[in-house]
Amino acid sequence: MIRGGCLLVVLLALITPGFAQSSPGPEPVPMPPPIVGPADIPYPGIVSLLVNLTNTVDRVATVHETIPVRAGELTLLYPQWIPGNHSPTGPIDKLAGLFVKADGKTVPWARDRVNVYAFHVDVPKGVTSLDVDFDYLSAIKPTDGRIEISSQLADLAWNTVVLYPAGHFSRRIKFAPSIVLPSGWKYATALETASQDGDTVRFEDTMLNKLVDSPLIAGANFKRVDLSTGPDNPVFLDVVADEAKDLEITPEELQAHKNLAIQAQKLYASHHYDHYDFLFMLTDVVGGQGLEHHQSSEDGTRANYFTDWAAGVRGRDLLGHEYTHSWNGKFRRPADLWTPNFNVPMRDDLLWVYEGLTQYWGLVLTARSGMITAEQARDEMAGLAAGFEASKGREWRPLVDTTNQPTISLRRPVSWVSWQRPEDYYTEGLLVWLDADTKIRELSNGKKSLDDFAKLFFGVNNGSYITDTYTLEDIVASLNQVQPYDWASFLKERVYELHPEVPENGFTQGGYKLVYNDTAPPWEKRAAENPRFGTSFVESLGFNVMPDGSLGGVSWESVAFKAGIVPGMQLLAVNGEVYSTEKLRDAIRKAEKGTEPITLLLKDRDTIKSVALDYHGGLRYPHLERVEGTPARLDDVLAAQ
Repeated sequence: MIRGGCLLVVLLALITPGFAQSSPGPEPVPMPPPIVGPADIPYPGIVSLLVNLTNTVDRVATVHETIPVRAGELTLLYPQWIPGNHSPTGPIDKLAGLFVKADGKTVPWARDRVNVYAFHVDVPKGVTSLDVDFDYLSAIKPTDGRIEISSQLADLAWNTVVLYPAGHFSRRIKFAPSIVLPSGWKYATALETASQDGDTVRFEDTMLNKLVDSPLIAGANFKRVDLSTGPDNPVFLDVVADEAKDLEITPEELQAHKNLAIQAQKLYASHHYDHYDFLFMLTDVVGGQGLEHHQSSEDGTRANYFTDWAAGVRGRDLLGHEYTHSWNGKFRRPADLWTPNFNVPMRDDLLWVYEGLTQYWGLVLTARSGMITAEQARDEMAGLAAGFEASKGREWRPLVDTTNQPTISLRRPVSWVSWQRPEDYYTEGLLVWLDADTKIRELSNGKKSLDDFAKLFFGVNNGSYITDTYTLEDIVASLNQVQPYDWASFLKERVYELHPEVPENGFTQGGYKLVYNDTAPPWEKRAAENPRFGTSFVESLGFNVMPDGSLGGVSWESVAFKAGIVPGMQLLAVNGEVYSTEKLRDAIRKAEKGTEPITLLLKDRDTIKSVALDYHGGLRYPHLERVEGTPARLDDVLAAQ
């Protein structure tokens, strides 16, 4: 029963806003003033930058900048959005020991309360320059990040060692960079050397955008290899290595790398660099790398890349991929991936072109150059398609949404790759572009191909270094110029709509079909020894095993998944015998002929568990099988031009 007085209170609470509250709730604290945005106006003066790389023991780069200034408020920015990372991954956490001085006296600085990449300085009257000093604390152990410096070599990304004034396009801020190297080390970079005094190197003045786009490698063991196609197309392979013996290159390996430059020149019929430098690190100490730049690329792989050539089929397209980025991603770039400085957010929705098309041409050029065989390239494509056939993530996530992943996860690993499908725009993008290439060849009766699109789209303005941006509409228009077709619908269906079907039209149009058998590609055993890849049982049991026996990935809703196996478990035994990859293969073969399950013993953190897998489908290795009587367009795609 509600008494009269209570009823009045209830009614007032219902009809009177705020009546039920005795006092107002909290209000938001006002945000600080926004940091001044970049304008296309020159910054007055030249910023002097000196980086000392001699402390290889502590892996610390010491930085000194002299910045011309005027009295008043100055905001200094540490690069946040790094081209090629497609995400705000600037390593601000590794900046330490920041001091700002004017005429020898300390000038206070304050980090922005919202944007931690911004530092505010109140420049005193009469001061015309600031001296800025800080340390870049490169990772010492892999859990801290990628190792960049060792006792034998170093990979310097200039964005890690620079603070720059806000309010200007990066192309309008001039720097005078210098570096001090460990005694006797040699170096390579796309920057032009102005002078060298002992171990101190001064480079020609350059704009900030080019500086950040021109990393430097240096090391005690160094070799420069000329891959130029002629005097009008200078290309170099600059190699640093853990040991001098890792620099040895056979004549056949050298020719294959020269062929890469030749085939790229034939494909694009242009170039957009004074000289191109593959900054190639052969190391088991410094972390692997693959990062594109306009006139160079940072490429890091295993130390025995040359000395154990047979082991490197998988992943050998690294150089072809990064080289292609000189045209796709650096010279021509998606319009919303271009930003006026390194602290304006990027938008990634065309990464299926930026990276997917580059992934396609990277593999094709690697095959055309002879760095891998056509059969090995087809095996790689078959493996990609088979992986997607096992990927349940295609049922909920369209390809275009995977382009958001670099910003969603900042490119950290995910646990369930097949369900989350984090960055499929790379490899599924490859299959989409193979589909487009073979479709053009089919429609034109072999008279046209995606090679014609490459020349039309990326071959413009030969010799120009000025970025030329593109949109989806530009892509569709150029495809139609090469071969009329409903390309807008073609791309919409495969990229922008939910598309659970694996895009395998490129195989069928190319004269092949995806099949499975119990015979692994002959090169796969060596590839399995690579700690990045391991041995795949994805198509059978639903997981892959790393060389140390740990499970690198488990496919969602696979046999292993349904049995409670998760990534990271350690495989200890198979059917009562100590685990080896061959014993696991034998167990799968045995189960195919019988009814007994495959019993696995696994370590899951601090527990041991036995799992029985009721699988009898045998070993399943993907291959592309030739369909007789159909045009072998895929052979034409992979053939040297």
